[in-house]
Amino acid sequence: MNLSTSPRGQTHDVASAELEEAIDRSADPAAVRRALADAAAHHPDLEARLTGDSEMREAFVAVSAASRFLARLLGADPSAVDVLADVHTRTTPDVTSDDALARWKRLELLRIAARDLIGLDPLEVVGANLAALGDDVLAGAHELDGDAGAAVIGMGKLGARELNYASDIDVVFVGEGDPRPMLATARQCFRVDTDLRPEGRDGPLIRSLSSYEAYWDRWADTWEFQALLKARAVAGDPELGAAFVAAATERVWGRPFGVDELRAVRSMKARAEAELARRGLTEREVKRGRGGIRDIEFAVQLLQMVHGRADAALRCPATLDALAELAAAGYVDPADGDALAVAYRFLRTVEHRLQLVEDQQVHAVPAAATARTHLARVMGYADDATTTALARFDEALRAHQAVARSIHERLFFRPLLEAFTNPATATTALSATAIETRLAAFGFTEAERTRQALVELTRGLTRSSRLMQQMMPLLLGWLSESPDPDLGLLGLRMLATGQHRTRQLAAAFRESPEAARRLCVIVGTSRLLTDALKHHPDLIPALGDDGRLLRVSDRSELAEATAIALRWRDDVEARRAGLHNFKRAEELRIAASDVLGLADLATTERAITALAESVLDASLKSLEPRLPMAVIAMGRLGGSQLSYASDLDVLIVYDGATAADHAEAEEAAETLMRFVNGATPALRMYQLDANLRPEGKQGPIARSLDGYRTYYERWAETWERQALLRARPVAGDPDVGRRFCELIEPFVWEAPLTDEHVRQIRRMKARIERERIPAHEDPQFHLKLGRGSLSDVEWTAQLLQLRHGVHATNTVEALEGLVKAGALDDADAAILVESYRFCERTRNRLFLVKGAPGDSLPTAPDLLGRLARSLDHTSVELRDDYRKVTRRARAVVERVFYGAEKAPPVR
Repeated sequence: MNLSTSPRGQTHDVASAELEEAIDRSADPAAVRRALADAAAHHPDLEARLTGDSEMREAFVAVSAASRFLARLLGADPSAVDVLADVHTRTTPDVTSDDALARWKRLELLRIAARDLIGLDPLEVVGANLAALGDDVLAGAHELDGDAGAAVIGMGKLGARELNYASDIDVVFVGEGDPRPMLATARQCFRVDTDLRPEGRDGPLIRSLSSYEAYWDRWADTWEFQALLKARAVAGDPELGAAFVAAATERVWGRPFGVDELRAVRSMKARAEAELARRGLTEREVKRGRGGIRDIEFAVQLLQMVHGRADAALRCPATLDALAELAAAGYVDPADGDALAVAYRFLRTVEHRLQLVEDQQVHAVPAAATARTHLARVMGYADDATTTALARFDEALRAHQAVARSIHERLFFRPLLEAFTNPATATTALSATAIETRLAAFGFTEAERTRQALVELTRGLTRSSRLMQQMMPLLLGWLSESPDPDLGLLGLRMLATGQHRTRQLAAAFRESPEAARRLCVIVGTSRLLTDALKHHPDLIPALGDDGRLLRVSDRSELAEATAIALRWRDDVEARRAGLHNFKRAEELRIAASDVLGLADLATTERAITALAESVLDASLKSLEPRLPMAVIAMGRLGGSQLSYASDLDVLIVYDGATAADHAEAEEAAETLMRFVNGATPALRMYQLDANLRPEGKQGPIARSLDGYRTYYERWAETWERQALLRARPVAGDPDVGRRFCELIEPFVWEAPLTDEHVRQIRRMKARIERERIPAHEDPQFHLKLGRGSLSDVEWTAQLLQLRHGVHATNTVEALEGLVKAGALDDADAAILVESYRFCERTRNRLFLVKGAPGDSLPTAPDLLGRLARSLDHTSVELRDDYRKVTRRARAVVERVFYGAEKAPPVR
């Protein structure tokens, strides 16, 4: 049996088994024994009461182990022990005197703390109970000393009903009279802070409502409106208090929240962090430190101020309530909302336990291990064979701080906030009906279809997220800047069809308004790209990230990616489907970069070409041919200048000599053609074309190295020599590819180019100009075969290359090489390059806008207009630019390619 001696010298038996066990399990057994001895002086039967009442015993032990100031209260006030005997009953405030009110406050605080420490109340209830305690004290003080014509407004945590144990209670006074006597009474119970009033300590302690309104309308800073988020009438004249709150609410939510206000909130937070860092408390402070309570509160309040103007449900004064509403409405990712709520509860609980020790405004975790170990034990952590309570607490604290800081930075500095505060884009949410009235002004023309698309889109998005309702005006504005707003709206509706897709879209938009803006541009440009996004929605979040869109993949990276696409797929069709899916996803990324203006023509061509090469190489490898084989790129593939609609011109070569080798190679080549071309257009990866092979369609698809050598030495024609200027190996056996290039070298470069050869090339070019333009395409604006367009530039470069021995597979690089070799005037080369780039870029974009290949500027005004807008032109400007660049290029072609003595004037 243990004996403990009270300060009065009385000895009490405190050794009942149940009580002794509870004390030993407590966070501070010595402190509990001291409290028990002190309290027993007033209650000789205390041990028996604690032994017989498990809840009272649990409350007494928890309070005296956690709080020195409450343990002293148990020994000093005889009624304190009786409070612990019934923690479920809240007594009526005693307002008979200042001292009576202060005593009632202390005993009620003891009851609240006991319920908290034994786990009867969660954090939200504890904060609300403490706020109710503050309300009652202020009401009692007003009853004892207040003026009838005044109201007390709770601010901060009091106003939000989330008070701490040792919080200041922030108040302002509105009305008439002298609040100082009331303040004196209230300050016997709480630290009362009145500095949130207009002009702070320099301003009058009480103002009329009209004075507050004038101040808010003329001089109030952003932080003052932020503080008014939590304003609540707590005592005094109820009508005046309600009028104050109504006027404050109108100012908070009725005023614009723009870029300057956003900057002010962020600057205030940064200054607070800098001050804390100067004091060396950044990691230890659970309130203002990194990943602390303020990180969560400021992020929540900033989102409230930005979005709460249009969404009244967000105007919750309490942090956890507001956070739950933000997550439910889609402004915060639900997982982030849950993580922040868990971190907030943990950090606020730590803050409560720190303040309970001595009723002090403590926010920093103790540096000393002994004090921190006590905190860990009060928080419920215990030692075991593997680790200590302190280690567990420190690890949990670091984890919650890291989570809170990470999410805070994502929310507090989210670009979406700038989109809503930028005057150029900021707007309030509109109903579907209100938006519909704006459609014509936004450039939507197909009224009925657009109306239905808008209704369906709005319904779908707002089911997923109220944030999306606020974003609708932004989306419509961005769509209006796209080439075809109606098409874009239909595209957004399609992408948002289905609850899963809608949530994906809402999440992407929430995290990146730039992704949302760019998506509007893409879906308003190309139905093809919208369809691709439907199959690859994972690219939508990447639209806001230039690095992900513009990543440059070399052949090794692409080879690894295609290998992944083929992994675990044994069936031929499954392998083809895997490669096809990879190709479409990568092509979508390339096209998005192009449409958004992030990639120039050369970058786009190289990316499309590299993708085709990797798919060809993977296709051939997946077929595992027995003979060494190589695919030789020709035409635009060889020149690394593929467009979206390009066929892949190739030759297929193998190393073998027997008839059996030839049969096997031919079968492998045919299999490769089927694999790449697909059985139907829907299954086609590329149109693989081997018609440039010797003997064309009549010749074998695959030919041996010796077979090619014999053919080129004996029978090849001039056009084949010209075509081989672009030949380069792109897939298969690299040694076979190298040897092929060596065997064509004499034929292409060593044989002289005679006048007859030149005449043949010119005659062929002239015949193409006369015969190849289809009847349904406009010869006056033909991008490929028109005068001065792509074909003119390519043939001019190739003729000069053969004449002057300039090696290059790429047309633009060939022109640059000809200038360096002195074979072409620099100004002429610049004119040809300008025409090439204009025609190729326009042709590429036409494919995306039209959704099908096309080689001439459209004659239909609607399609021409959409194409022109996609290229930042008007229809007239696009045609005029075509005329200008091709006329200048044709003049060079007439003189340089055809050898005209006098070229037409260049305009």
